[in-house]
Parts: sequence; structure tokens; C-alpha cells
Amino acid sequence: MFPGAGAEREAADYAVVGAPLDASTSFRPGARFGPRRVRQFAQGFDDFDHRTDQHFTDCSVHDHGDIGPTADTAEYLTFLEGTLSDFDSDGAVPLLVGGEHTVSVAGVRALDPDVFVCLDAHLDLRESYAGDEYSHATVTRHALSVADEAVVVGARTGSEAEWDRASADDVTVVPPEDAADWTPDFDGADVYLSVDIDAADPGFAPGTGTPEPFGLAPRELHEAVRAVAPQCVGFDVVEVNDRDDGQAGTLAAKLLRAFVFAHAAAE
Repeated sequence: MFPGAGAEREAADYAVVGAPLDASTSFRPGARFGPRRVRQFAQGFDDFDHRTDQHFTDCSVHDHGDIGPTADTAEYLTFLEGTLSDFDSDGAVPLLVGGEHTVSVAGVRALDPDVFVCLDAHLDLRESYAGDEYSHATVTRHALSVADEAVVVGARTGSEAEWDRASADDVTVVPPEDAADWTPDFDGADVYLSVDIDAADPGFAPGTGTPEPFGLAPRELHEAVRAVAPQCVGFDVVEVNDRDDGQAGTLAAKLLRAFVFAHAAAE
């Protein structure tokens, strides 16, 4: 169980759902261990948040546990989408913990946001990768089949075709050097926030599948999550694996808690 997430399902305002999919990882596998790592390295955090004057244990967070993947990724996403939709219908904000970034597709489909905001090193705008239309490199493209626009904060790499697609009016790229000064302004729109942990510079979070240098500092991720959270209908943190000493898992767990505190404080 995620520490402090002891609320009963019926009374929950937030629902942690583990999604240990690890089907299309293109470099270093291990994303299947992400939910376990995030829960493990959240153990040492204080319950109290000084910034919002709240206790995590008072935020009505329920941990649903993990939904194990099936052999068919499309089938798995459909099942995961149904679970997240059920929580949304019950009034609980889904907090999805990956697993590879592909699981975000289920979150976006379930919650139907106006805007998809992603903290990510990669554009993820490919049509497919290695012949897989559900590769973790296609997530933003899938999100744009639901959301009206996408904002990718921290992006610093992509194919030529992806950068061409990113120049369209429905995509905004905030490079790492501009992230600290980025101020979200979505004019009341419903937002889905996805945090690919590789948005962080690998010096801070090496435990991820496709590390990319010259990324965001943890403080920049923290400020972005806190700024976007009040307008969010859902959240995920993905791409944590077991290839470090807990740096990525610790950062992911802290960002999840920061999202809950900022979202709850705005209610």
C-alpha cells in the first residue's frame, strides 16, 4: 500500500492504481517494478505538508493495488481505462503509477481532458515505434486523439517527424531551459497531468528506461506539478524502474504526494 493511502474505496477522494506494464520498453526494461518502487521509497516521508498545512492521511487516498498487464496491450489499456473511469464516476481522482508511459493512454481515455500536460524528455509523437502503435514513444500522439491540445514540458529529444508534428498549433513544447519560468494558463479547462520520470535529468533520477541528459531539476518538476494540479482530473507518474538506488522512485513518490496536496488545497 502507498503510505498514508488508507481510505476506504467508498470514501476516497483519490485512488492510487498501479499499472506495471513493461511491454514496449526500448532500452532498459524494468518499468514493471515501478509501482513497487514508488510505494517502497515513499515510506520515509513525513505525513505533514508545511506548504499546504495538510496531512496526507487526511486527504482520503485509497490504494487500489496493481492491475497486472495482459499479453495484449490494447486489451490491457481497455481494462485499465474501465477501472479509472469507475473511480472517476465515484468522485475519486485517479493517481496512476506506471509502468511504461503507455499506461497514460488509458488515463486520458478514461478522463477525457481538454488538455494533456506531460513532463517528459521525449515528445512521444510517433505514429509507431518498432512496429508497435502502442509503444511508449506514441503516448502524446494518442493523447491528442482525445485532448484538444498537448503541452510537453522538459522535452529535449525526438525524431525529425516528431518535431514537425510538435510545430502544429495543438502542441506546445516547453524546453528545459524555459521550464522554471513556465506558468500554466488553461482558462478553466480540464487537464490530465502525466509525469514521465525521465523528464528529470538522469543525474537526479537514473532509474528509468531511456535516460536523456540536460533535463529538469527535481525542484522544477515539483513546481510544475503543484502549478498544474488544481485544474487536473487525473494524474500519473511513469517510467520508474529498478536500475538505481531509489532516486527515481523517491522523486516519483514525492511528486505524487505533491499533486495530492496541491489538488486538495484547491478544492
